[in-house]
Amino acid sequence: MTLFENRAAFLDALAAMPGPDAGAIAAARARQAQLTKPSGSLGRLEEIAVFMAGWQGAERPRLDVVQALVFAGNHGVAARGVSAFPVEVTAQMVANFAGGGAAINALAAACGADLSIVALDLDRPTGDIACEPAMDEADCLAALNAGAQAVKEETQLLFVGEMGIANTTPAAALAAMAFGGEAADWCGRGTGLDAAGVARKVAAVEAALAFHAGACTDPFETLRRLGGREIAAMAGAMLAARMRRIPVLLDGFIASASIAPLAAAFSAFTDHCLAAHRSAEAAHGRLLEHLGLEPLLALGMRLGEGSGAAVAVPLVRAALAAHGEMATFAEAEVAAGSA
Repeated sequence: MTLFENRAAFLDALAAMPGPDAGAIAAARARQAQLTKPSGSLGRLEEIAVFMAGWQGAERPRLDVVQALVFAGNHGVAARGVSAFPVEVTAQMVANFAGGGAAINALAAACGADLSIVALDLDRPTGDIACEPAMDEADCLAALNAGAQAVKEETQLLFVGEMGIANTTPAAALAAMAFGGEAADWCGRGTGLDAAGVARKVAAVEAALAFHAGACTDPFETLRRLGGREIAAMAGAMLAARMRRIPVLLDGFIASASIAPLAAAFSAFTDHCLAAHRSAEAAHGRLLEHLGLEPLLALGMRLGEGSGAAVAVPLVRAALAAHGEMATFAEAEVAAGSA
């Protein structure tokens, strides 16, 4: 089923996003107050449990189905020397994913996530954002829908990742267009650029911002002009999750940048998101601040692929285990306030 028939349908979905279940949040908080521990003593684990309760609409949320989606795409701006790796690596890594040999394969298995890989027209790179739109309207809609269609109805927690040589460049452009600042504020070393490579990236982002200035009038146009297929697919998946009240564990800089245009226009967009980690990409922390999210972890990771989110899944499992399986004061016959 095509979720976003046209640009208007995508924008309408953003304007009509559902919120969490207030009754379930209240019930979960009431349960937390009765568990055999001092109030607040489990810190953010308590917050995670209440967050999950609100989006699942259940006092005791469960985590039986975790879905991981990794989208892959190629970028025309790569020809400007903004990556340390050639574009052929995207397809090679997709083959590695398929063979089970990548980090995300191991990490998804470790956290109990169902992993799917979605490659998007790898033989047809997007336009060079420094001098033309990345995609036409049909391409952007196709990518958004590829992301949306990959989300399973039974999913209880979603995380998305990406593979695309040079995609930190469009990510930087999206962040800058959404939240302002100079191109250099959003450009880092990516997969290991030297100083000259970073300078080329900054120049490409500056050119992109200048070329598209005034034309990025809504989230769709911003994604279409400055994004990429895998970036739009991530945004489509996370919007589809919101429409179904599925919470999202947000990965690193590129995943966060994919929703920057959506969050800049609709600040409530990130209400169904937990930031899994703060990556080593210098601008990610700044971007999370703009998104209103506090990361769960800071491990110096900068791989992408959804890897940081996979590492954070066990924290969500721990939060729900404590919330759902601890005894209440009454059940344990412990005097309230004595724990």
